Amino acid sequence: MKKENLSQRTAQTLRSWIDEGRYKPGDKLPNENELSDQLGISRTTLREAIRELVSEQRLEVRRGSGTYVADQLDTKAKTSIPTADMKVTLRDLYETRMIFEPEAAALACRRATDEEIQEILRLGNEVQRWIIDEPAGNHRIASESAFHSAIIKASHNEFLSQFMPIITETIEKTFALKINLEIIAEDAYKDHIMIMEFLKQRDAEALKSAVTIHLHHAVWNENLNFHE
Repeated sequence: MKKENLSQRTAQTLRSWIDEGRYKPGDKLPNENELSDQLGISRTTLREAIRELVSEQRLEVRRGSGTYVADQLDTKAKTSIPTADMKVTLRDLYETRMIFEPEAAALACRRATDEEIQEILRLGNEVQRWIIDEPAGNHRIASESAFHSAIIKASHNEFLSQFMPIITETIEKTFALKINLEIIAEDAYKDHIMIMEFLKQRDAEALKSAVTIHLHHAVWNENLNFHE
């Protein structure tokens, strides 16, 4: 019983390290001897903990190479929430984003690694360039989706990452309607500045508010009524 509890606690420690960004998707874990010494456990206990995380698709063991943190995007692609077979309206999508995205952004503010924040800022600046150069083009749509999805991914919450396709679908449907696209672009440019600045400062509450404002701007500009 003691060994089982210790392996479970070890698995939880490794989960926390992954969630906190100490080990990111694609990273290789230290070898057995080094990691068991670091954790103060036996190699047998470590193997049991690793088996548990492999079963959860958090880790993957590559024969002859070592143990790696699973690519979260690949894992989520198998289990992501489907919308293609549903009659989902743009209002449905924005309502869903209102529920989860501000909180996910706040988590990202607290949990993202410095490298992840730099990547999000890079994607954000890329969006800003496309808003100026091609505000309604495919590059703008793709970069907007990548920017927001990177924030969700940086929340280090497996379930929230399954909502990333909803972000892409919302953006695509918004542009397909061709309503107030110039105003949307103008508001988005200003909102992105707020989002990036608060993320850079790691101000979680301010970032949550900025994301909420950003979504409200889109809702207003699309003439969607949440009170019907």
